[in-house]
Amino acid sequence: MAEELREFFLDLHIHIGRTRDNAPVKITAGKDLTFFEIIREAAARKGIEIIGIIDAVSPPVLDEIADYVRDGVMRELPGGGYQYEGKTTLLLGAEVETSGPHGGAAHFGVWMRDIETMREFSDWLGERVTNRVLSSQRARCTSFELQAKCTELGGMFIINHAFTPHKSVLGNCVPRISEMVELEHLTALELGLSSDSDLADLFTEHYNVTFVSNSDAHSLAKIGREYNRVRVAAPSFEEVKKALLRQEGRAVTANFGLEPRLGKYHRSFCAACDEVLDTATVEHLNCPACGSQKIVRGVLDRILTIADRGQPVHPPHRPPYYYQIPLEFIPKVGKRTIDKLLDHFGTEMNILHRATVEQIAEIVGPKIAQDIARARRGELPMIVGGGGTYGKIVT
Repeated sequence: MAEELREFFLDLHIHIGRTRDNAPVKITAGKDLTFFEIIREAAARKGIEIIGIIDAVSPPVLDEIADYVRDGVMRELPGGGYQYEGKTTLLLGAEVETSGPHGGAAHFGVWMRDIETMREFSDWLGERVTNRVLSSQRARCTSFELQAKCTELGGMFIINHAFTPHKSVLGNCVPRISEMVELEHLTALELGLSSDSDLADLFTEHYNVTFVSNSDAHSLAKIGREYNRVRVAAPSFEEVKKALLRQEGRAVTANFGLEPRLGKYHRSFCAACDEVLDTATVEHLNCPACGSQKIVRGVLDRILTIADRGQPVHPPHRPPYYYQIPLEFIPKVGKRTIDKLLDHFGTEMNILHRATVEQIAEIVGPKIAQDIARARRGELPMIVGGGGTYGKIVT
C-alpha cells in the first residue's frame, strides 16, 4: 500500500532575537523573538506547520530547545525534528557567512535532523568563528568546505536569500552559484525578498535546483511573510529533505512570497538622493538624478546584468509561485483588525487561503474584505521598494 502524502506549510528561515536569559543571538532581530514565542506564534496564530529556527546552532539556543524536549513541551519525531503540541514541527538550522572568492560575502542555511547532530556541527563551527553564540557569523572556511561538512553530517544545505545586495551568493559575490557551491550537494536555493521564480529561472544553472521562499523573520509579525507548501508523508526533517530533493513523490508544491516590487531590495537605490531608482536601467553605475555613486544595486537590476537567459525557462518540477501580500501590508489592516480576524478564523493561513471573501466581510466589512481578495489576485497597486525600504500598497 502506497504511503499517504499530505501537504503542509513550511517557513525555513526564522531568527532568534534573544535567549531565555535575554542574551542577544541575532542582534538585528526583535527582543520578543525568543524560541518559545516563535514556536507558539507559528502554531497558534500563523498556522505554519513546519518552521526552521536558523539560529539553533547557538549553544544557549540548543540548550533551551533540549530542555523543552526533556520537559515534554516538544517531542522528537522519528524522522528528525521536534513537534510542539501536535501542531508545528521545529527544524534546527544555522545561518553561516563565508567570504566570496572575489570579495563580498554570502549566507548559507545549514540544517540538521536532531540536537545531537547540530551540537556536532556547532562544535565544528565554533573552531571557525569568533563567537558562535551570535547568528550569521563569518566563518574561516570556504563555502565549499562548509557545504562538505553539512553533507558529511547528512544535513540540508541551502543558499540563503540568493539575490539580495548584501550577504548573498549572486547579489554581491559571483554571477553563477557553481562558483561557490557543488550543485550535486545543494539542497535548495532561497529566493529571498525582491525576487521570484520568473527572475531566478533566468539562470541556466538553476534548472535542476529547488526554490524555496522563506520569511527570514526578524520579528514575530514577519513569520510566514514568505513560505512554501510541501507534499510529504510526515512533517519531519527527513521528509522535508526528500521534498526539497524531489524524491519518492515528495516535493515543494507551491512557493508563496511577496510580490517582488514590494521587496525592500527590488530596485536600485541612491543613498545620496534617498530615492528608489525605479526607472533606472541596469547599466547605471551613477545616479541619473544627482550623479552619485552611492548606489545600492537592486535585485532586479543585478539579475538582469548577470543572467544568461532573456526569458525564464521553468523546468517541469517548478511549482507555481503565488504572490503573497501579508495582511500587515494592506492599508487599514492594523493589529486590531488582524486580531479580530484571528479570533474568528484561528490562524493567518486560514485567513489567506481558506476563508471566503463573504466570511471575511462579515468580520471586518466589505472594503477590507475586497482589498484582501484583490491582494490574493495581485491586483493592488503598489509603490516599488528598494535600498532596504519595503514597497507599499496604495488603495
